[in-house]
Amino acid sequence: METEPKPTFLKEVCLFNGSNNMAHHTDEITVTKLIVRRGQNFIMSIRLNGAFNPSVNPLTITAQTGEHPSEDLGTMSSFSIPDNVGRTSSAKVAWKADLQSNSPIKRGVLTVFITPPANCPVGKYKLLAKYKGEEAHLADLVVLFNPWSPEDTVYLAFEKKKKEYVLNEQGVIYKGSANYITSMDWDFGQFEEDMVDICMTILDKSLSYKEDPAGDVAKRADPIHVSRVLSAMVNSLEDQGIVEGNWSGCYDDGFAPGHWTGSYAILSKWYKSEFKPVKYGQCRVFAGVLCSGKVPLPLMRLLGIPSRVITNFTSAYDVDSNMVVDMIYSENGLVERERNDCIWINHVWVEGWFKRPDLSEKGEFDGWQVVDSTPQGYSDGLSRCGPASVKAIKQGRTDLKFDTPFVFAEVNADCIDWVVIGEDETEREKIDSNTKRIGQNISTKAVGSKHRRDVTDHYKFKEGSSEERVAFWTAVNRDYTRVDESASDEEENSEPEEVDNPKETPVVETPPPELTIRFEEATQPVNGKDVSMILVLHSESTVPRDLTINISVQAMKYNGVLSGNIQSEKISKTLLPGQELSFPIVVPYSVYHKHMVKSESMKIDAIVSEKDVPDHKYLAECDVVLLEPEVTVTVNEEVKLHRKAMAEVIFENPVEEMLTDCVLTVSGSGLLKDDFVRKLPDLSSDNRFCVEVYFVPYKTGQRNLLVDFDCSEFRDIKASAAITVIA
Repeated sequence: METEPKPTFLKEVCLFNGSNNMAHHTDEITVTKLIVRRGQNFIMSIRLNGAFNPSVNPLTITAQTGEHPSEDLGTMSSFSIPDNVGRTSSAKVAWKADLQSNSPIKRGVLTVFITPPANCPVGKYKLLAKYKGEEAHLADLVVLFNPWSPEDTVYLAFEKKKKEYVLNEQGVIYKGSANYITSMDWDFGQFEEDMVDICMTILDKSLSYKEDPAGDVAKRADPIHVSRVLSAMVNSLEDQGIVEGNWSGCYDDGFAPGHWTGSYAILSKWYKSEFKPVKYGQCRVFAGVLCSGKVPLPLMRLLGIPSRVITNFTSAYDVDSNMVVDMIYSENGLVERERNDCIWINHVWVEGWFKRPDLSEKGEFDGWQVVDSTPQGYSDGLSRCGPASVKAIKQGRTDLKFDTPFVFAEVNADCIDWVVIGEDETEREKIDSNTKRIGQNISTKAVGSKHRRDVTDHYKFKEGSSEERVAFWTAVNRDYTRVDESASDEEENSEPEEVDNPKETPVVETPPPELTIRFEEATQPVNGKDVSMILVLHSESTVPRDLTINISVQAMKYNGVLSGNIQSEKISKTLLPGQELSFPIVVPYSVYHKHMVKSESMKIDAIVSEKDVPDHKYLAECDVVLLEPEVTVTVNEEVKLHRKAMAEVIFENPVEEMLTDCVLTVSGSGLLKDDFVRKLPDLSSDNRFCVEVYFVPYKTGQRNLLVDFDCSEFRDIKASAAITVIA
């Protein structure tokens, strides 16, 4: 086969990968390939075979991306030294080159500063040169979004925020329930060396690219389009998506969603399997990948879009899109129905930071945008959600794209509780209407620490305030004459940072009911021990009240689906006027443990009726999340780059049953190239295992060693150790 003759004019090209990548904050990815950010110049040296005389023979350079480069689409740009190349009037972007003034051009050495414009598409590029009628390939490079450039639509002020939302490979994801918030460390791993190839492959596998390759590559200049594509690609409902969702509790042909501790393992598995969906994931996994550690987040951070993981507790899934969630109970607890509204114990998504000129020229909806990959519904024919402006959600602007009504309902729907009546349970009676239950303790990791930051006030006004009710009215009726658009400023790009101070208004208080019911903890609920709660009733009545109390305990999946009935009891008590009545509720471990192996929470409900007024019922409910037994992981020695280190993992069996099917998995970007996986022998009561895990760090700085322990009685217990790797 004939090879193309080498150009005679080009002697050598030096790309200065190390220094360029460091200046562009991409050296954590690699220093062997050139990866730069748009709107910022990089330096390269071109050595010619002879003196360079720009006035006689200019050097023309062309930057192009995609299989169908076009000036009209912005996927190709020609520029020259000197800058006298003719561009078409329809050229969408303009790259430029500046020759360093002291370049020894008489010796044919050109030191050139090249600047990709802040509006060019992100992706893989080729640089081609033309000189004296000959053409040559100069370089391959990758161009990313640039949150350091004020000209870029993803620009984010304050260095510590860019360090957190773009450069941090370790994160925290909050889980549990509104009353039992726990956290787990998550390894985004967005700067592992092959992540660039993985990310670009994901974009090229999308339906958007397959239907219009040239147009899709051009649209990669816009973080709105890119985040929307990633949202669809993270789940596997269409094409060759990354993660297959599964809420059934049966994961025999894959990994349980709770198994994962980081995004890179998922993304790498998908990439190496020739794009077969990874089994299995749920919302925490979908969010982690998107950010670049969970599926969308790592990808967005890698591409340069500032992003963070958000957990919404008591999250509504409004099937009929009326901004109201109907919860139906019987004397035995929550009633399961097909296609019913439900309340997720928690739901996790990603926020990306970018401008929204498609919503307003004034920039009033710029900033954090909700992007969700969990396959809950369809948006423009694909399973995806967002980007939806957080500011639009707060104002109830459900007319604005993308998928704002769905997210508004998740955080601010009203909730109505019903109880079925009659022998055939075909009729139902309204117990309560609650405007405050949905969307509690909306949480994210704080900048620069592992503390939880509450961002509920970014999504809605104070519960019960007139502004919150106006926003709800606006969302339902799409009447924007009552919206005070100035009331929802979230100032990520101004001080004081991390604070949102909407105008305070008096809270509208509803009169107290004649009977109040609440649950209290007798002891902290721990998996492996009996759960002890106390039901407390208080009467404002002036006469004694004969009450019938139906208590039910149910195992629930985190998405609000009933997993099983654990126990129930019916009690008759007399409540004296002005006094409290309390009695214990005990759920033995021997009764609940089989149900809870494949469940995330324990729902305890009490439905109270009065003998003299049997149709008047009261409801109290509590979602209990069990704390897992402790796994400890310790690293006692100084950890050095490229030197073998050892961690010790210990777990003791706290229950009388034999633990079988024991598997230990240890991972951590920068610490282990591949997961450490060990099957362990059965573990009898009061015995423990102690496993030594050896690893050789390949990156310096703060790293997390993440541990997952799985067995027959306890599913995917997590632990982690923070490690500082020194050179």
